[in-house]
Amino acid sequence: MTDSSTETVLRRPRMGRRGWGVALLALSVVGALGLAAVPAPYVIEMPGPVYNTLGSTKDADGKETPLITVSGTETYPTEGELSMLTVYVTGSPDSHPTWFEVAAAWLRPDYAVLPMDLLYPEGTTRTDSVNAAKIQMDNSQQEAIAAALTNQGIPFESEIIVAEATPGYPAEKLVKPDDIVKTADGIPIHNVSDLRAVIKSAGIGNSIDLVVERNGATVNLTVGVVASEQDGTTPVIGILCGGKYQFPFEVDISLADVGGSSAGMMFALGIIDTITPGSLNGGENVAGTGEISADGLVGPIGGIVQKAFGARSSGATWMLVPAENCADLVGHIPAGLRDVSVSTLDDAMAALHAISTQLGAKALPHCSAG
Repeated sequence: MTDSSTETVLRRPRMGRRGWGVALLALSVVGALGLAAVPAPYVIEMPGPVYNTLGSTKDADGKETPLITVSGTETYPTEGELSMLTVYVTGSPDSHPTWFEVAAAWLRPDYAVLPMDLLYPEGTTRTDSVNAAKIQMDNSQQEAIAAALTNQGIPFESEIIVAEATPGYPAEKLVKPDDIVKTADGIPIHNVSDLRAVIKSAGIGNSIDLVVERNGATVNLTVGVVASEQDGTTPVIGILCGGKYQFPFEVDISLADVGGSSAGMMFALGIIDTITPGSLNGGENVAGTGEISADGLVGPIGGIVQKAFGARSSGATWMLVPAENCADLVGHIPAGLRDVSVSTLDDAMAALHAISTQLGAKALPHCSAG
């Protein structure tokens, strides 16, 4: 007779070293697989495509087309490359990278890992970011044309138009799209740089008085100045605006699926090279990055280290760098790439002259510690 209620006690076998190794390996694999699936609150920046402003690119239909086309004035042949640089960003509020991807990115010198809220402040969606980047690109192209013509002494008419207000900032409920900014604190506003200068002069915690034209009527506004959520130090009022220009000839810039304002300086140089005789770069492969304003000021951009690696991978041996980005680039310049620090479009033109003639090229300013 069998007693089915009798308990059977199983003795645990002792595990040898090999057994422990297999177990630890299995746990490591499981842990890695877990990390591969867990989302991380970061975005990853990496070198993006490089575009020669003197060359061609594919349009939305996949057809090769010149990146810069000028009509209505005389144009000239160009040589070499004046390349704009981009950064590819993976990760958004809708699609976080995994911890496995973040860990791998941390180990690469050409990648950067940034907190998600640095690129996407609370409440910002990927669609919001894409739309803002498109507006910035459109404005950048207009500012680049204006800067190129200003540099060459070619007159044109201009107005500064509000594109949109940024949610959560002081201007959100005050300005409206298509407002024409006439003055700020009594100073006539002819370009975006004029407005930025007034905001900077007022300082965080204060306010500025704007006069805008709205549907033909004059509207007076008092707008607070706060710190940008992106860096916590830049004074802003929270509007995206750009120049509405009337140029004496047509310039078309064809570049699909790229946003932001960091290509402005290279657009301006590409336009100047196209409408002036000779070659700005002497046939050299020169890359660069930097915002541009109509008056020729070169502004800082994001992802400078990733862009430097992108420049070198594309074959560039020279890179024009906004002076305000130098501190971030020191110690991260890839071998074989010579950086040149610039603050204005005139600086960039002078650098290209030195590079093309080899007169003073070695003495061009570069980014250095301190």
